[in-house]
Amino acid sequence: MDSQTGSAFLVSQRARAYDAPTSAAPVRTGVSSLSMGGKKAKFGIFSPAVYGAKIVLGTDKLNKLRGKGISLHSSTIGDFCQWAGAYHLRTKLIKKAKTNGDILGFLV
Repeated sequence: MDSQTGSAFLVSQRARAYDAPTSAAPVRTGVSSLSMGGKKAKFGIFSPAVYGAKIVLGTDKLNKLRGKGISLHSSTIGDFCQWAGAYHLRTKLIKKAKTNGDILGFLV
């Protein structure tokens, strides 16, 4: 190796010429954590029905109804996992249900 360039290891360990950004992470509230992680929900086969329900019922009533449905579905998944002796899979199944709901268009 050339004595002026040094080894590749030492070159990669040198201090950087710029300062790293020091921005604080955004604070998440309980409401924002219920969203699809900042992503826009997909348009699926049930999306027109959800948009229609949003017009007929209003956003608040639709969200209450959606919350009840999600709660019932989550408790049913929990009951099934307990019955099947696989309660450790409950969280994975609930996440899978959320992903499927997004694909089908329930979360628009």
